[in-house]
Amino acid sequence: MSDTAPSLPVVEGLAYRAAGPEDGPVAVCVHGWPSSSWMWRPTLDALAATGVRAVAPDLAGYGDSPVDRPGTWARHVEALGRFVDAVSPDAPVALVVHDWGGLIGLRWACDHPSRVAALVISGTTFFADEVWHDFAQALRTPDQGEMVVRGFDRDGFGAVLGGVSTGMDDAALDEYFRAFATDEGRLAQLDLYRSGEFAELEPYAGRLAELGVPALIVWGAGDPFLPVANAERFHAELRGSELLVLEAGHFVVDDEPEAFAAATAGFLGRALTA
Repeated sequence: MSDTAPSLPVVEGLAYRAAGPEDGPVAVCVHGWPSSSWMWRPTLDALAATGVRAVAPDLAGYGDSPVDRPGTWARHVEALGRFVDAVSPDAPVALVVHDWGGLIGLRWACDHPSRVAALVISGTTFFADEVWHDFAQALRTPDQGEMVVRGFDRDGFGAVLGGVSTGMDDAALDEYFRAFATDEGRLAQLDLYRSGEFAELEPYAGRLAELGVPALIVWGAGDPFLPVANAERFHAELRGSELLVLEAGHFVVDDEPEAFAAATAGFLGRALTA
């Protein structure tokens, strides 16, 4: 089952959910902030139904995975690489990414092009000229960021996310608030945002396209942080890619879980068996 369990399995220090046949082609679903593998449950089940082995790690400090500071962008990329090598040591994998999961997963993909079979991209960026939105800027600002992450209680956290997502119920919010369980966990989130210098993407210009793999871009029409123009930019860069815009916000996987899962499973069912 891909649903919650008393204790999730762990590979290379990361807890994970999984569904599907162990001998199937592998898809790795990488969440962003402040989510966990919980968000991918419908997608895991939909992929499993097509014969895909779908796995979704909890990044360090989220869900069941312990905090591992400093929680920088580069260290998350390294941890994802170790995880992928463990769950699919020989065959390339499909990457399904959202939010920070895109910045982490796509960077790993470009650094390891032979390990990538297909991409599903949502609610993220991979462009050196990107500018952080206001909330991210607050997290990146000394003292202000500490005040923000230390100031969140469960009710305030729920109110903030509820203001930008129509699909997160109390169970999801409880799950995602686990990232705030300790002060170290809260500060690790600042490590991530403060290490996020878009200039580091300059050497990656054009490298996603060079992967030459099938790609699906799924976006929320009402994303307030990364508008649909970002999706169109990915679509234009990745020749032959498919673009699907859903009536959702930034958290498109939570807002439209069944539609996202169906689109991803249909696409990867074709891409991984062609």
